[in-house]
Amino acid sequence: MQTTFIFAAAALLYAVCALLPSRLGAVISGVTALAWVVHAAALWLYMAVPGSMRVGFAIMLSAALWVSVAAYWIENRNFALDGLRRLVMPCAVGAALLPGVFPGSLLPLRGHSAAAGWHIAAAVLAYSTLTIAAFHAVLMALQEARLHTRAASGRWLGGALDQLPALLTMEKLLFRVIWIGFILLSLTVLSGVVFSEQVFGRALPWDHKSVFALLSWVLFAALLAGRRWRGWRGKTALRFTLAGFATLALAYVGSRFVLEVVLHRGGA
Repeated sequence: MQTTFIFAAAALLYAVCALLPSRLGAVISGVTALAWVVHAAALWLYMAVPGSMRVGFAIMLSAALWVSVAAYWIENRNFALDGLRRLVMPCAVGAALLPGVFPGSLLPLRGHSAAAGWHIAAAVLAYSTLTIAAFHAVLMALQEARLHTRAASGRWLGGALDQLPALLTMEKLLFRVIWIGFILLSLTVLSGVVFSEQVFGRALPWDHKSVFALLSWVLFAALLAGRRWRGWRGKTALRFTLAGFATLALAYVGSRFVLEVVLHRGGA
C-alpha cells in the first residue's frame, strides 16, 4: 500500500512536469529530478522484497519510462528537448501507475547465487534502455514524415514534434542510447550464462526468452557494425532498432503480458 502512494506521487509530479510552461525551464528541471527520485524509490521498494524480487511486464515498462525520464533530463542540459518532455511525461504518468494495476509476481532469490540478482538488474536496465531507443526511433519516423507533410500529425503531437532537435541531432542521440542498451544487453546475456550454469548445471537454456534475447543482440550488433563500417542511418537504422526491440519485447515483456493479463498467471 505504501508503494502505491509513492507511485501515485511520482505520477502526480510527472503530470506537473508535463503541464508546466516551457519558459519555466529551471522549475521543470527541478520537478523532473524530484519525480525521478520518487519514482526510483517506488520501484526499489516494490521490486526488492526480502528474499525475492518482484517481476512483471508493468514493472519493466515503469522502469523503462524511469530510465527515459533520466535520459531526457540529462540530454536536455545539452539540447533543447522541450518537445520530448511533452511526449515523455504523459507516458511516465501512466507507467508510474501501471504496477498498481498489474502487480506482477515474486521471483524467489534464496538459494540462488549473487549472479541471479545481477542478471535481473542488467536485464531490466537493458530492456528499459532499448525501449527508449525504440520510442526515439518512432519519434524520428514521425518527425521525418512531418517534414514531408505538415498534416501528418495531430495538432498536439505536431507541435511537440516541431520542438524536437534536428533529425541529425536526434540520430546522434539514438545511437548513444543504443550503445548503452547494447552493452547492458551483452551483460544480460553473459550473466544469464553464468546464472544458468550455477543454478541448472548447464549453459543458457534454449527457451523462447534465450532465443529472442540472442536474436535481439544479433540485430543490435549488426546495426552498430553497419553504422560503423557501412554508414547505416535513416530508415535502415530505424528498421533495425524497431526489429531489435520487437524481438527483445517478445523475449520477456510480451510473454509476461500474456501470462499476467491474458492467462492470469504469474509464473516467472
